Amino acid sequence: MKGGNTKRTLITLTVLLLVGGSLGCSRPLTTREKGAVVGTAAGAGLGAIIGSATGHAGAGAGIGSLIGLGAGALIGDQLQGQEQIQAVQQDQLEQTQAEIERQRREIEKLQQKREY
Repeated sequence: MKGGNTKRTLITLTVLLLVGGSLGCSRPLTTREKGAVVGTAAGAGLGAIIGSATGHAGAGAGIGSLIGLGAGALIGDQLQGQEQIQAVQQDQLEQTQAEIERQRREIEKLQQKREY
């Protein structure tokens, strides 16, 4: 039983170090990096739970964290790509709205000139 507690403590410390280390970065995490961190933590937790059922919580956590890292990074990458597409679309929308407003003002000026 003591070995199981040691493994759980090591797993908890590893997850805390990963999360704590990522929070201490000088720049904000990208969506891909956030996905990787969350995936790693979730994978380690689920792996430890599944592994503890077979008596190998440490191995389960290690394998789970690797699988979670990969899955989280892939999902985060997809989300980041969507964010980038949305940002481009938002820029295009704002440019179009600015052009419409410019043309509206121009039409108003032309109408005022015709009235005189």
